[in-house]
Amino acid sequence: MLQGKNIVLGVSGGIAVYKVVELLRLLTKAGADVHIIMSKNACEFVTPLTFQTLSGHPVHTDLFSLSQEQEIDHISLADRADLFILAPATANLVGKISQGLADDLLTTSVMATKAPVLIVPAMNSNMYENPIYQRNQNDLAGLGYHILEPVNGALACGWDGQGKLPDPTVIFGAVESVLTAKDMLGCHVLITAGPTREEIDPVRYISNYSSGKMGFAIATAAQQRGAQVILVSGPTNLTVPTGVRCIPVISADEMYSVVFDHLENIDVVIKAAAVADYRPVDRSVQKMKKTADELTLDLEKNPDILTELGQQKEDRVLVGFAAETERLLVHAAEKLQKKNLDLIVANDITQDGAGFDVDTNIVRLLHADGRVEELEKMSKSQVAQRLLDRVMVLWKAK
Repeated sequence: MLQGKNIVLGVSGGIAVYKVVELLRLLTKAGADVHIIMSKNACEFVTPLTFQTLSGHPVHTDLFSLSQEQEIDHISLADRADLFILAPATANLVGKISQGLADDLLTTSVMATKAPVLIVPAMNSNMYENPIYQRNQNDLAGLGYHILEPVNGALACGWDGQGKLPDPTVIFGAVESVLTAKDMLGCHVLITAGPTREEIDPVRYISNYSSGKMGFAIATAAQQRGAQVILVSGPTNLTVPTGVRCIPVISADEMYSVVFDHLENIDVVIKAAAVADYRPVDRSVQKMKKTADELTLDLEKNPDILTELGQQKEDRVLVGFAAETERLLVHAAEKLQKKNLDLIVANDITQDGAGFDVDTNIVRLLHADGRVEELEKMSKSQVAQRLLDRVMVLWKAK
């Protein structure tokens, strides 16, 4: 998504400057061309050489210097930018921008750009809560500037409260969101993700290897594209995407209840969870002791969430997943038809880079009209975007 994008990263003076170095690394790794503007005070915390080394470009600090191409820096940077990021944004920087002041290279460049601007404040919690600062931030938000709120926690000044710069990965997600077309505005999406666990006793359960990465990637992409997203997730170690409502569940029964409790106002359902097909007939209240060489467990079927969704589909778009080890297209096509799906995402989990708990996937998209699309190996984030492209065609057609 960020490949080839021109991003101007404006860094003002604050202890959180060191975190922005990691943000720069994430941006460049994603293929963005990043140009750095540092305020005089920012240079007191991290040297320009650090940012220059990671960005591959000279760092801009002086309002009156000319670039190698004899361009005026603040005009050149403002014109080339697809996005401005201000991180960390101090109270002083936010105040000057809100009042239209332009007395250094950073504020002058922001004033001259027509690109979207993402402001990531970081400061003492009392400063952040100050009504004058809040007025300035709200004024900028009202003018269309994008604001990523600071988080709560222990601050470098010794205070504890809201004012910490968000984690660089969170800022990176906000960058992707700002640069993503909001073609899913007004669409309500429910996504299931991760495994379920069926308890045998208080210490044992039946489950599978699903990490939830594919479902979380879809939830992230849908939110970035403007959708209202409910993510129903089994146990994972993943961070909930910003702006997504996540409802954690454990068992297939719990997932069933939550899905159908929230189905009424949903436009699109994407069932990416690996739901256990069976559960123990009897759950032991106490830990089962080893008393014999063999143990037999009696299992019964869990409710088939996807089948019932197909029966209650109405005008919703319904997408399923098929993780197979053999006869991929045959099994996926049978599931597509049997469960009344609009689209199914099929992958052979025996392929390298397509199994559980990896960051890539190799999938085929089977449509209800018989079309089959084969996608090359790509990141799960890229798969999510391709999938949502197809979902939007289906949703608009309905």
